[in-house]
Amino acid sequence: MAVAGDLAVRTRGLRKSYRSIKGRSVGVEHLDLDVPAGGVHGFLGPNGSGKTTTIRMLLGLVRADEGTMHLFGREVPKHLPEVVGRVGAIVEHPKFFPTFSARRNLDLLAEAIGAPVGRVDAVLAEVGLEERSRDRYKTYSLGMKQRLAIGATLLKDPDLLIFDEPTNGLDPAGIREVRDTMRSLADRGRTVLVSSHILAEVQQVADTVSIIARGRLLASGTVADLVGGGGRSVRVGVSDTGTDGGSAGARERAAKVLEAAGHTVRPDGRLLHVDAVTDASVVTRLLATHDLWVDELHPAQEDLESVFLELTGGYGPGGTDVVPRADDAPKVVA
Repeated sequence: MAVAGDLAVRTRGLRKSYRSIKGRSVGVEHLDLDVPAGGVHGFLGPNGSGKTTTIRMLLGLVRADEGTMHLFGREVPKHLPEVVGRVGAIVEHPKFFPTFSARRNLDLLAEAIGAPVGRVDAVLAEVGLEERSRDRYKTYSLGMKQRLAIGATLLKDPDLLIFDEPTNGLDPAGIREVRDTMRSLADRGRTVLVSSHILAEVQQVADTVSIIARGRLLASGTVADLVGGGGRSVRVGVSDTGTDGGSAGARERAAKVLEAAGHTVRPDGRLLHVDAVTDASVVTRLLATHDLWVDELHPAQEDLESVFLELTGGYGPGGTDVVPRADDAPKVVA
């Protein structure tokens, strides 16, 4: 388990509910969130899962009903004034003057917050906009506008950057620009906490992730460990051996044989997805001893979306009606 001193963000038992016409609805339900200091941490879940509410509580914009929150080891909101200078955040789309240049917009903002002279030049270079810094904001692409917004958060030279759905509405080129910017910031020693419902996109940039649904933590850990599941996976196909049931019957028999041997097996189209495989040849030999002959066998490429679907019992990552299985404890990978 992570030690508090190693964490940029830590919450324990965090809860927030809201009044509605149907009574009270829970936005965040006893959430334990650990964000390691340094690197990109993906805060993942479908729309309406509690990501934005959690971020607003961390920033002191919404009051929590229960639980504790710490930023860099300091309890917030009680000690937020002590650490707020180390935090930059984009929670809503920032407002810039459309007819002013990017440089002029940042100059005005830097003056307002008391940022050091010359900080604007450093920020423009950091987000890759120095060559377009004198162009009017209204001429920028959506990706460039978002990079300028990130630049605005950097004026205080923060240690922690919090971005809430930063790629919403961007085209593929804009998404790549923002993704590369986040990766570059993390590589320079900052901590980037990015919330998103697009799991495949975050997988390309994140070092660690937390997956939530309905305000509850479902899984957390490094991307490699969550995707790998602690072992290799293979996709295997078996041929029709002439037994009753044809190919479907062969697959069903193969699944039972593999499950009896301790593997986790699930259908994957006309193939079987088999987890916890240390040696693929073992699968071939095991099935052969039961007169089941492998006609396809290759490594399975897991992704965060597959992990999410398994944890939530099949609900898609883009939906809002996600209900974790009752027997699912959070999967935490140290």
